Order: sequence, then C-alpha cells, then structure tokens
Amino acid sequence: MPPDPPAVEPAPQSTAVNWRRNLAALWLAEFTAILGFSFAFPFLPLFLHRELHIPNGSELAFWTGITGGVTGFALALTGPIWGRLADRYGRKPMLVRAMVGGGISVGLMGLAQSALQLTVLRGIQGASSGTVAAATALVATETPAEHLAWALGILNSAISLGSAAGPAAGGLAANFVGLRAIFLGGGALLLLAMIPVLLEVRENPRRVIRALAPPTLQVLRAARPGTIKALVVLMVAQGLQQTSYAAAQQLVVLRFVKLMPNVRDTQSITGLTFALAGIATALAAVTFSRLLRRSNYRTVITTAAVLLGVTLLGTAAGTTPAVIIIAFVLARFVSGSMIPAFGTMVGLEAPLIIQATIFGFSSSAVSIGFGFGPLLGGLIAAAAGAQFGLVVAAVLALILAVVVGVAAREPQPPRAIVVLH
Repeated sequence: MPPDPPAVEPAPQSTAVNWRRNLAALWLAEFTAILGFSFAFPFLPLFLHRELHIPNGSELAFWTGITGGVTGFALALTGPIWGRLADRYGRKPMLVRAMVGGGISVGLMGLAQSALQLTVLRGIQGASSGTVAAATALVATETPAEHLAWALGILNSAISLGSAAGPAAGGLAANFVGLRAIFLGGGALLLLAMIPVLLEVRENPRRVIRALAPPTLQVLRAARPGTIKALVVLMVAQGLQQTSYAAAQQLVVLRFVKLMPNVRDTQSITGLTFALAGIATALAAVTFSRLLRRSNYRTVITTAAVLLGVTLLGTAAGTTPAVIIIAFVLARFVSGSMIPAFGTMVGLEAPLIIQATIFGFSSSAVSIGFGFGPLLGGLIAAAAGAQFGLVVAAVLALILAVVVGVAAREPQPPRAIVVLH
C-alpha cells in the first residue's frame, strides 16, 4: 500500500480571489452585524432593571454579571469547534452560520420574561454566533502577509464603528419604541449582515483533502520553534485584555445608574458613551498599523495595556458622568489598538493550514474574558461597589502589560509546512 499523500498547505493567495473585494464586503457585513449586537447589548442592565423588574443594587449587579458573562463562556466552549469546521468546510459557511444564530437569539431576547430566560438566550447567542472570529479567519486566510496588519485594522474599524453606532441608535430607539423592540431590531440587522457575505465574499479553492487534514498539534510542532508557547502567551494576553475591558464596560453603566436615577437620562448617556467609545476604537484600529512603522507589536501592546490600566482607574475615580465618559472613551481608544495587533500576531504565528482552528482557540480566549469580565465585575460590584470593580479591571490591564512585555515575541510571516501522516 502506498503511503498517504502529504497534506499540503494551501497557498495564501490566489488570482481567483480578490482579497480587497473580500475585505470590503466583510467590512460592510461586520459593521452591520456588530451594529445589531451593540444595538441592544449595552442596555442589558437597563433591560433587567426596567423590563424584568430587577431592583437596583446588589441583585442588579449580580444579574448584570451573569447575563453579561454567559455569552462569553458559551462561545469559549464552541469557538474551537467552529474553527475546526471552518478549516475543513470553509470560513464563509461558518460566518453565515454565526450571523443566523446571532440574529435569531438576539431577536428572541426581546421576548424574555425573566432574568433566567434572558440568561439562557444569551448563552444560546454565544454558542451559535462568533462573527468576529469567522470574519477574521477569512481575512487572515485570503490576505497577503504584507497587508495583513492593515487589513485586520480595517476590519476592526468596522467592528468599532458598529459598536459606536449601535448604542447611539439603540438608545434613541429605546426612547421611542422601548427596550424590547431594540432586541428585535438588533436580530434583524444580524440577518441582513449575511447579504454581502453571500453575494460578494469568495474563498480560495481548498488544496487539501479534508479527510487528510492533520491534527493541530502535529502541525504546530512542525512550525517555527516556539510557536506553541507564543500562541499560548498571546491567548492568555487576549483573555486578560478582554476580561479587563468587559468588566469595565458593564460597571460604567452601573455607575451611570447610580449617578442618574432617571431612566431616560441613563439610556441617553449610555448610548452616547458607547457611541463615542466605538468611534475612538475605530480611530485606533485604522491608525495602529502606522505605529508599527516606528515600533513593534510588543511595544504597542505593552504601552496600550499600561494606558488602559490608567484610564480605567480614571473611570473609578470620576465623580461626574462627564469625567467617567472621558476616561472610558480613552480606555476604548487604547484597547482598540490592541485588538488588531493581537489578531495580526496570531495570524502571523498560526500555520495557514490550521489558521481558522487557531483563530477558534483565540476566539475562545477572548470569549472567556468576555464571559469572566462581566461576571467578575458584577460579583465585585455586588459585594464592594462598581468603583472597586473598576480598580480590579485596571489591575488586570497592568498585569497584561507585564505578560506581553516579558513573555510575548515578535511574529514572523508563516512559512509553508508539509505534514506527513
């Protein structure tokens, strides 16, 4: 019997696929999808308080943490599975699946009648969605290595602008049609996001037989020495970054609830804050690649992590909504520069044949932070107040700076790998 043929890594670029056209379509799709998610997500504490009648105080802080965190934990469990399926059957089908799952689950949240029902639906959303990881894998696979940092920055600008426009539009809509309706609107936007993906996005033909796809660890061991350690460090850092920010995100809303008892005022100021924060993140995403011309990935991320810690301390110390808004927007700006930097580093470290799988694990690391951050922040706020929770979030950002500064390495473009079965 002749030996099985080697699983040969597909070429990163093909003349059959226009990566710039793909990027444009994915930009529009992700902007619409994140617009749908953020149309309602920042208002979860208000939805719990106003529509589900959870009293302000420790009980509201507890349920804010639970409903905010369950999505991330569910996505962390399913992210590697979706990533492996993407490597076998294509990134585009996984992106469409994520948009359908997110659209249905977000829309159903508007019908929730209890905090428990809302929590279950948030878990379903996490298990069935994951549009950012799927879109990132598509861009990373189809974009030449020399353009990857720029392309991921552009993609992240769509995510950031969607995060900016969603809360502003959702806050305005909530004042006219109510909080329940904005969840239905968010679900509809996620379903609409499929249109540019279905019509315009193309993938390179697969050059491996799916049944012969090698195990992930086998590929990693054949890659550049130290690749496994480098990826583990990056994923730990991504988890820390997301834990810090996700905790602060919900705690800032709780601070507004305490400072401004009027519900309409709180809705408006929450929408404004997250809109400004999203714009700041978009600006950071499209400009961070320019910083790389004068510096490197480790320096950019380490500096940004230190500044994130300082600005989060500012949100804890602020005694007026204006000060809290300014500090939080600055925190989003420095955090926004880290997101595409991490994505590029993971993309350059990961062998192309298992790139979507690695992005699935990376998505799990981010999702753990997305789940653990609100839960940690909510529990701390319930026990010691939102201000102390923000201090803890700042400390996590400073720990992140140490991890990246000491343990991370500068990536190199991925090389072709041949793995024999």
